[in-house]
Amino acid sequence: MRAVSRARNSEREAAAPSALALSEVSAAYGGRGVLDRVTVEIPARTLSAVVGPNGAGKSTLVKAALGLVPSVRGRVRLLGEPLKRVRARVAYVPQQDAVTRDFPITAVQVVEMGRYPHRGWLRRLTPADDELVASAMDHVGVAGLADRPIDELSGGQRQRVFLARALAQRAELVLLDEPFTAVDARTESALLDVLTGLCRDGVSVVVVHHDLRTVLTRFDHAVLMAGSVLASGPPESVLTAAHLERAYGMAPLVLDS
Repeated sequence: MRAVSRARNSEREAAAPSALALSEVSAAYGGRGVLDRVTVEIPARTLSAVVGPNGAGKSTLVKAALGLVPSVRGRVRLLGEPLKRVRARVAYVPQQDAVTRDFPITAVQVVEMGRYPHRGWLRRLTPADDELVASAMDHVGVAGLADRPIDELSGGQRQRVFLARALAQRAELVLLDEPFTAVDARTESALLDVLTGLCRDGVSVVVVHHDLRTVLTRFDHAVLMAGSVLASGPPESVLTAAHLERAYGMAPLVLDS
């Protein structure tokens, strides 16, 4: 089934620019190098995972692409364009610990933020915007949480709300940084179903992830990192014993079967 899906994705990719392309990108935090001349191209309209050990630069790659890292060199293109030209077409779901939990805002207000790139922060949302917000919340199963403060939600509920914000934005590229941390297996599977559906609808989805088995069974493309890109391509060709030994120092036992 995944092979058929990947074949279809390959046909779509031929007619679309890459979702994310980095060329000779280096990035540093506080003078400490994290990415070293990274060159990689992630295909459009696929569910793609960025994997690797802690400190490999996975989150930094995504943040560098979004201009969230203070020191970046090299060339970055999102949907074939510089960030400033496509900002409204790109949605970002950060790690949970990057979200302020005591911010006085409700779930529906978070999702409404997805419309601001199109309407601006000071303009009132239209009835059409309200419909998109309601539809997005219903799609990920949080319609009943609309008036709940975001800091009262569980980890899984918060992730659904932030994904709904991306859906309401009608983004063409969605970047998610460790979205399944602190969520149960059932919620993770449900969210992956939503992301897979987005890809079928032509959206490009890039996920910083750590569960290699899930990458093998649910994702179309994988990028394996360890400061630089060690391999990029279909998961079964990337997550080989040789590649994983280079990245982790040993082939993770979780892939044994």
